[in-house]
Amino acid sequence: MMSLMVHLKSVANLRGKGDRIAKVTFRGLSFYSHVAANCEEVAHFNETFRWPIASSLDGGEMLEVQVYNYSKVFTNRLVGTFCMVLQKVAEEGQLELTDTLLDDNNTSINTSVTIEIRYQSMDGTVGMWRNGELLDVPDDRDGVFSFETESLLSGQSHGSGASAGRSLQGSIATFRKAARGVSSVMKLGKIKSSKDDPRKGDEPAVLDMVDLDRRAMRLAGMLEPDAISLASVTAVTTNISNKRSKPDIKMEPSSGRPVDYQINVTIVEARQLIGLNMDPVVCVEIGEEKKYTSMKESTNCPYYNEYFVFDFHVPPDVMFDKIIKLSVIHSKNLLRSGTLVGTFKMDVGTVYSQPEHQFYHKWAILSDPDDITAGCKGYLKCDIAVVGKGDNIKTPHKANETDEDDIEGNLLLPEGFPAERQWARFYVKIHRAEGLPKMNTNIMANVKKALIGENRDLVDPYVQVHFSGQRGKTSVQKSSYEPIWNEQVIFTELFPPLCKRMKVQIRDSDKVNDVAIGTHFIDLRKISNDGDKGFLPTLGPAWVNMYGSTRQYTLMDEHQDLNDGLGEGVSFRARLLLSIAVEILDTTSPEIISSTDVQVESVSNISESATGKMEEFFLFGAFLEATMIDRKIGDKSTTFEITIGNYGNQIDGTSKPSLSKKKKKDGESEEEENELIQNSSDEEAEEEGDLVSVSSTPLMRPVITDRNYFHLPYFEKKPCVYIRSWWQDQRRRFYNSNIMDKIADKLEEGLNDVQEIIKTEKAFPERRLRGVLEELSIGCSRFVNLANKDINQAGRTKLDRERLKSCMREMDNMGQQAKQMRTQVKKNIVKEKLKLVQNFLQRLRFLADEPQHSIPDVFVWMMSNNKRIAYARIPSKDILYSVMDEETGKDCGKVKAVFLKLPGKKGFGQAGWTVQAKLELYLWLGLNKHKKEFLSGLPNGFEEVKVAKAGPSLHSTPPVSLVYDMKQVFQLRAHMYQARSLFAADNSGLSDPFARVFFSTHSQVTEILSETLCPTWDQLLVFDNVELFGEASELRDDPPIIVVEIYDQDTVGKAEFIGRTFAKPTIKMCDEHYGPPRFPPQLEYYQIYRGNCTAGELLAAFELLQIGQGGTADLPPLEGPTDSERGPIVPVPLGIRPVLSRYRIEVLFWGLRDLKRINLAQVDRPRVDIECAGRGVQSALIQNYKKNPNFSTLVKWFEVDLPENELLHPPLNIRVVDCRAFGRNTLVGSHAVTCLRRFIYCAPDKSSNNWGSAGDIIVNLEPEPAVRKMDTFVKLDATSDAVVKVDMIEEESDKEKKKKKKKKKGVEEEEEPDESLLDWWSKYFASIETLKETLRAQEEAQAEAEEREDLEIAIEAADIKSDDLVRKGSRTKDKFKKSSKDKRKGHALDGAEIRTTKAKVDELLVYNKELETEYGNFEDWLHTFNLYRGKAGDDDEHAQDDDRIVGRFKGSLCMYKLPLSEEITRDAGFDPNMGMFQSIPHNDPINVLVRVYVVRATDLHPADINGKADPYIVIKLGKTEVKDKENYISKQLNPVFGKSFDIEATFPMKSMLTVSVYDWDLVGTDDLIGETKIDLENRFYSKYRATCGISSSYSVHGYNVWRDPLKPSQILAKLCKEGKIDPPQYGPGGKVKVAKRIFIGPTVMEDENGLKKQTEEHLALTVLNHWEEVPRVGCRLVPEHVETRPLLNPDKPGIEQGRIEMWVDMFPMDMPAPGPAIDISPRKPKRYELRVIIWNTDEVTLEDDDYFTGEKSSDIFVRGWLKGQQEDRQDTDVHYHSLTGEGNFNWRFVFPFDYLMAEEKIVISKKESMFSWDETEYKIPPRLTLQVWDADHFSADDFLGAIELDLNRFPRGAKTSKQCSIDMIRNEQALPAISIFKQKRVKGWWPFVARDENDEMELTGKVEAELHLVTAEEAEKSPVGLGRNEPDPLEKPNRPDTTFLWFLSPLKAIRYLVCNRYKWLIIKIVSALLLLVMLGLFLYSMPGYLVKKLLGA
Repeated sequence: MMSLMVHLKSVANLRGKGDRIAKVTFRGLSFYSHVAANCEEVAHFNETFRWPIASSLDGGEMLEVQVYNYSKVFTNRLVGTFCMVLQKVAEEGQLELTDTLLDDNNTSINTSVTIEIRYQSMDGTVGMWRNGELLDVPDDRDGVFSFETESLLSGQSHGSGASAGRSLQGSIATFRKAARGVSSVMKLGKIKSSKDDPRKGDEPAVLDMVDLDRRAMRLAGMLEPDAISLASVTAVTTNISNKRSKPDIKMEPSSGRPVDYQINVTIVEARQLIGLNMDPVVCVEIGEEKKYTSMKESTNCPYYNEYFVFDFHVPPDVMFDKIIKLSVIHSKNLLRSGTLVGTFKMDVGTVYSQPEHQFYHKWAILSDPDDITAGCKGYLKCDIAVVGKGDNIKTPHKANETDEDDIEGNLLLPEGFPAERQWARFYVKIHRAEGLPKMNTNIMANVKKALIGENRDLVDPYVQVHFSGQRGKTSVQKSSYEPIWNEQVIFTELFPPLCKRMKVQIRDSDKVNDVAIGTHFIDLRKISNDGDKGFLPTLGPAWVNMYGSTRQYTLMDEHQDLNDGLGEGVSFRARLLLSIAVEILDTTSPEIISSTDVQVESVSNISESATGKMEEFFLFGAFLEATMIDRKIGDKSTTFEITIGNYGNQIDGTSKPSLSKKKKKDGESEEEENELIQNSSDEEAEEEGDLVSVSSTPLMRPVITDRNYFHLPYFEKKPCVYIRSWWQDQRRRFYNSNIMDKIADKLEEGLNDVQEIIKTEKAFPERRLRGVLEELSIGCSRFVNLANKDINQAGRTKLDRERLKSCMREMDNMGQQAKQMRTQVKKNIVKEKLKLVQNFLQRLRFLADEPQHSIPDVFVWMMSNNKRIAYARIPSKDILYSVMDEETGKDCGKVKAVFLKLPGKKGFGQAGWTVQAKLELYLWLGLNKHKKEFLSGLPNGFEEVKVAKAGPSLHSTPPVSLVYDMKQVFQLRAHMYQARSLFAADNSGLSDPFARVFFSTHSQVTEILSETLCPTWDQLLVFDNVELFGEASELRDDPPIIVVEIYDQDTVGKAEFIGRTFAKPTIKMCDEHYGPPRFPPQLEYYQIYRGNCTAGELLAAFELLQIGQGGTADLPPLEGPTDSERGPIVPVPLGIRPVLSRYRIEVLFWGLRDLKRINLAQVDRPRVDIECAGRGVQSALIQNYKKNPNFSTLVKWFEVDLPENELLHPPLNIRVVDCRAFGRNTLVGSHAVTCLRRFIYCAPDKSSNNWGSAGDIIVNLEPEPAVRKMDTFVKLDATSDAVVKVDMIEEESDKEKKKKKKKKKGVEEEEEPDESLLDWWSKYFASIETLKETLRAQEEAQAEAEEREDLEIAIEAADIKSDDLVRKGSRTKDKFKKSSKDKRKGHALDGAEIRTTKAKVDELLVYNKELETEYGNFEDWLHTFNLYRGKAGDDDEHAQDDDRIVGRFKGSLCMYKLPLSEEITRDAGFDPNMGMFQSIPHNDPINVLVRVYVVRATDLHPADINGKADPYIVIKLGKTEVKDKENYISKQLNPVFGKSFDIEATFPMKSMLTVSVYDWDLVGTDDLIGETKIDLENRFYSKYRATCGISSSYSVHGYNVWRDPLKPSQILAKLCKEGKIDPPQYGPGGKVKVAKRIFIGPTVMEDENGLKKQTEEHLALTVLNHWEEVPRVGCRLVPEHVETRPLLNPDKPGIEQGRIEMWVDMFPMDMPAPGPAIDISPRKPKRYELRVIIWNTDEVTLEDDDYFTGEKSSDIFVRGWLKGQQEDRQDTDVHYHSLTGEGNFNWRFVFPFDYLMAEEKIVISKKESMFSWDETEYKIPPRLTLQVWDADHFSADDFLGAIELDLNRFPRGAKTSKQCSIDMIRNEQALPAISIFKQKRVKGWWPFVARDENDEMELTGKVEAELHLVTAEEAEKSPVGLGRNEPDPLEKPNRPDTTFLWFLSPLKAIRYLVCNRYKWLIIKIVSALLLLVMLGLFLYSMPGYLVKKLLGA
């Protein structure tokens, strides 16, 4: 490999004395040297840096050396720079020189630098280093794998200075020390040796050998901070390791644990269903559950609006694989199941991965699974939401829906899916399987053998494939461990499918029940790519490995779930060879099979080599330590077994022993075997002919460590295992994954750092983020270079090739984006960028997951008594070796701490938290021919012990154990300072914690501190004589980890586990000085985990000191126990414990609330104890909790010594004690305030005050003359970034107002120009409209913001103030983008923000969340602390926390450093008793009138069997309960209540308001649907004035009447008085001045009679609406509002049961009484009558053939109805026998209906069925349906066509029949629409349409109709008759004579039908007949006459 090496020797002639550091840069990549401490003239660095380079060195390239004065605190100062062109180096290969540096001005300075440079070129020639650190290593190519080494053309197979062999170890050591940069693989893009750990911290590239204070650098963050890392919360992650891997901190219990899910589906309506006159029903099916909507009759656009809820309690994987199936069924009834119209399928996972986990108002495309050629069968509009625990579903506001009629734009498909999905065939080819386990007992087999004499395999396997709700299975192969199927299962499904995973399962066929042997999931997203250059899903042929329960067969397998794919498999089960292909169908071709049933057919065999060439792999493992073995197993001899596939598995691996396979386990067949032997070279065959695998360690009895754990006494002798196995060689897949994984690990590490910097508020997070992005882009380009070694290796599948291409594209793209983003990272947008980079991380992890397996995972099992006890599973890619370092697995050739866990369900819950054993394990897996590398990563200093076996091949056999002769002795000092936020482990809600520290085989315990969650142990634990094996220098970089476990001591029984964390000690060797910068170490926080959840933090420091010859006497001295009371406990020494200062903590004791009973006794005399760092204060005793739960003394304080560093502040504990008789105190509950920072007092900055206090500031600008009625003002002042809009209401007379009609969407105002017609609901609907617009604008703005990001960055660079940006960026439709600092004003629903150009209706503010979230829980000065008691839940973090709350303490804290400046105490009116809590109200009881307004509830959870509920409201406050039971609303999930309730309350006794919604039941008790709780007290006392919202305008009458008993001017005066500012001064010209701010507003008001009078109220109101503008005391006052609160049910914690919209007003009783409550009762629907006259029809399809004449005719009649279910349908009379399709009717339909204008819905009340108790109210859209039919007498009438007109939006009718065409329906969106509610009367021609066989719309007729809408009053005045009846009768139609019924008037029929047409024919026939008759008569009588004549008679 080409490389450039620079040896930096020294820098001379420096000035002054100090620390120096150097930075060497080449090709943009910098290394830092170590810090040369305290050097004067000369700084000796003596370090080597190495850059591996991909392209040869160009003579023009530069090398730059910069020397800095290093400072821990300030920025490093540049001394000088040295640059040189590398021309000479390129020619000669090496160069040594000394030269002077240049300063900033490019002038030469005295200081000089000495360096030596070497360049190793392509041919591998490079001069020797003087001290022989780099030697040429013999080439290691075999010839077979030359491609592996192509990139390593030099023979140096190891890269950066790794040893080439053990013999060179000594001489190479120095170079290795220097070159082991901390900076990781990806940053340097070097080809590193396996020594370097890819997963280390993003440390600066400072070489780690040196005494450099990493931590000081981290804290200062000043050294070119791009490269600097911070101590992460888990300091283990920042390890500078090269021999050890990071342990995984979380002990993940497997994911098989069931969780609660709720799926909500709303079926709104269906459109364009294919079929004539159908009665559709929708079936919603999820998994096994089915629910049906009601049936709608004869319509193909039914409207349902029905809501369904499905509840599940299953593991997430099972949930997300369930299929949601929506089907529309036609004419289903009790007897017949109906015919399927179409279905739509989607898996739950797709919905869950949507934003907000939901689809809202989207149209599903229905298709017929039995006829895939048919195309779309209709559209179904629905909402689907999946709610997991703790998910919040934000429903968009459901007031009125208008824009969703655009079907194509709102399809139910994830973002990026094509609207037209095509049908595709999915071919899953199942070839064969191997390695199956026994699935039957031996007894039966032995019987069979005895009887028949045959020996059979005990398994009958078949494969079952599940996909998209369908399943297919192969045939059963009887008795075969290696079955061969060669069959393919074919699914037909729409593509791309909405089902993410395919499940492939091998099952064992059995007479009783089939069981799964193993399951594999195939994620379709991983085997396809939907990009432009993407590819269809494809896989294999490749082997997939299946894992599950252990292989021994038991009748009842307790881990059977694992075989079904739930949870992490604990053992290899089998491998299956399969492939997948997808073919898009051309549905037009005739030979296609149109059904989607699963088919199975056989396929041809595939060749052996298709999956890759068989290679021998070698797996080596060394057990360096086995500790922390659980005591249950500790007394038996134990062994560890390692298996890979079935290799190495002695107990239950081999399914059948076979002599011919001596060399191998059961994996392969004989031909392969021979082929293998032939392929391997002769020497290999000889030397390894008899190498038998050793897969388990010798049995050994554990030795006791302490009460809980044992360890195995390995000491210096470490057992080893090795296994040979044969697998297809598909390493390339793993290699690519590994490269990406390492980039991802590095990125994750960097991101954690950035978050940590932000969290701890250190400097320059943006620089660190830039560094992270730079590394990412370098890593990505490195991947593109490496992965491109696209060798046409055997067994490369299509997926391999396509995936490589797409990965390279993605990585390249990501690298570019990262580069680009790096330039955009600015301090103020770090967090936003951080989110984007998180997406990179997810993308990387997704790409790195390889869907095609090759080598199975490695399992490590601990066995005892031949039973498997505990296991660890290690992915084989993590330990796979490659010659290229980036491709090597992250744990290959590393020592990794592995924690063993219990298998399957045993590992859930408590058992899963404890460690079964901790191993220090070294693993190496690689090709047999790379075997010589396998020991290279072990800690040095060992001898190999081989199996005693004669023969020359001894040197090549691996060792069975390693004996370490090098042993170092250390002393470990664990400084255990404190822990915080621990889990409560006792019933009291506290714990008695102690910590146990494990290091190697030693353990010690801190003391037990009773009853606390935040123990401060302040204890030093000293471990003497800790023996560690290996080389001193290596141990120094890479000490083993320390495990700290925290337990809760119980008086009885064993201690309970609380959590665990890991740490790395700081190490001092005996030759190092104990002193700064590394020692003494600083305390750091370590995150404690229990299972998967965080369980607190530990503050501690650990140091490991080597004991030299002088013994412990040489170590830094320990102080003895100082505290006589604590006995022999040594405290943490002074240099390490934090520096303390004196703080005073003031506590405001307000009161206690909602205390529950303790031990069945009520709490009567509670007291609060506050404690922090050993000091504390007690509140006054509450004498009678029932009478008054507030404290009599409000403020107390105490002083305490706390650390200077705020991050180290200990928690403050609040404990409530009940003082009972005889001096007994009972703990009621406790609360720990972990973060005191928010209570630190900071004095207001009086001087600048951020308001520019010079002179008066005018807040509002005067309007220009020609303004619109309401305008938007922007205040831009130099210091504040606020954008304020104020509406100016000009004085206009009512007449003018009426002239200025503005059309507006929500409420149609043309009808209601008059003030008197407006009501509260007008206001509400207008506000909701605004809310929606705002949300829409927010989305637009967001999209725009993304587009404009680059522009903004450019603007920022030009440093334009952000408010100018706002002015420039004024958004579409006047929407202002809020400038960044304005974000704290809440989201874009600010009172002012909302009012745009709608001036008609005064609005309120609709919050789509709780009011308190908008105002910080109203904890502006009064905080609520929940008191906990009882054990913490073991599940997710706070699942059960709510159950543990036993009450609440109200109060506050304030802490400040002493002494405090005097200014504060000198203020006028400073009350020393109140301390910092000046001017807070008194806490005496106060009477309040509480008025609760409940507007409506939405999306309630159904409570009855019919999927509906009968909701009513219950309001509780203290003991008062108001039940509104008689006003329940029948069968409604979205009830509109519109009620207000008045309750009188006394704070503090009653302060928690509960609003519940119950379900009324006729029998039995009513069920709670959900409830919400509001703390009224905090609202009442809040400075935001939440008692009564302030409306936007002041009026004394009408719908917007002022609700507060105090007028705005009185409120303003009161606020000024409370805030100690001058009262408002009202000036002339509509101005008012408050605190140097001048506000402008109108001064005239109208009273009820329309008289104008002067008033100051508008002015005062303007100030109140902008109170946040007022300096010092200002804040945003609560506006008039409606809040939306989620309803929760205690039985279903965390899952929303619906929402309720409401608000609360509170009025103190000592004030004047408020007026009556506003009437918000629901609007009564308005009664209308729609009169439809059907005049004529034309061009109606002719259906019948005439009996007589065969001509086409139709008997036409028209049917119409308005309401959904046709209950009001009316028919015209029949126009018989129309020959031209023309019909004349003059017939009138009359439809009376009730209509809600605001919601645009018709309201119907009717009983659902004859058994219903009461009527149910439905709301349906106003749609008039007209149909044309052909009347038949003896058979059913024939449906000909229909049209549906939405009365709000329908196309205007055509003037004449000619102009009327089908386009009126096709292009409905494009044509102008009219509303009957505006037009009142419309006449015209409309088309009738139906669908033909090909699903095309065709014109089937035209109708001339007249629609006339009248109100009920008008209808009474001018009534009309139905049909053609009186009154106002219509004249009879002038129909042609032909229209009548033939069998009623046959003569007429003859006259018209026969005569008209066949007159001449009849005449002709008659005359012909006459002739015939005459002829006949003639012939008849002729003979007679003749005879007569003849005879002459």
